[in-house]
Amino acid sequence: MKPVILVAASLLALPAAAFAADPEWTGTGELGLAVSRGNSHSENLNTKLSAQGESEQWLHKLGFAAVRAESEVVGDFDGDGVEDSRDELSANRYQFNVSSGYKMNPRTSWVGALRYENDDFAAYRDQTTLSLSFGYNFLDSEQTRLATEFGPGYRRARPQDGGDAESDLIFRGLVDYRHALTGNTSLVNTLLIEAGEDNRFAQNDLGVAVSMNSSFALKAGVQTRYNSEVEPGTHNTDTLTTVNLVYTMH
Repeated sequence: MKPVILVAASLLALPAAAFAADPEWTGTGELGLAVSRGNSHSENLNTKLSAQGESEQWLHKLGFAAVRAESEVVGDFDGDGVEDSRDELSANRYQFNVSSGYKMNPRTSWVGALRYENDDFAAYRDQTTLSLSFGYNFLDSEQTRLATEFGPGYRRARPQDGGDAESDLIFRGLVDYRHALTGNTSLVNTLLIEAGEDNRFAQNDLGVAVSMNSSFALKAGVQTRYNSEVEPGTHNTDTLTTVNLVYTMH
């Protein structure tokens, strides 16, 4: 348990000293909504919020994401032999993450991170991970950024069936790539891996954003999620395709 204690203690110790440095904050908000009526009946909502605060010695990141979908289902729900229709949830997930990185030099840093996820349609109803990673920036220019984080962590997950919570040590890896294709178009791709004995989780977010002005942009994205452990009869991989309006807070 010593590695777990070290990771948790390091994570909790970082923010107290870090925020005293008075970082400069920026943020973005994304929103996508699709509503269908008539021959089909469905509602889909996805939203993302992110903020980043940076000072000479520290880099902090906050993030929140949620997906909710309802669709019309037809069936004999009351057993009277007559088909009825009703709306049922087909997706309901939210995620929160926070990290603080201490810069040793322009390329390297130590990063403490916390991630919490709640999903009504996954093998695990909720998962919490703590990690301490070594960060390295391969590229960091106005046009291209390639940053990585990798290190040990600890995960606690509660199964969807209400069984006992599972705890295990994990390896966490993060690859963050951003590239300016043109003056107003950018490509972003973020890959997160949390691999442990109980479950191997990976999430890749690929997006292309086109700026309309300094504050608003349109972004098309594809999110791919993989879990090695899933409920019987369900898939290991899920994909979500979105077109969102993005607002940047300077």
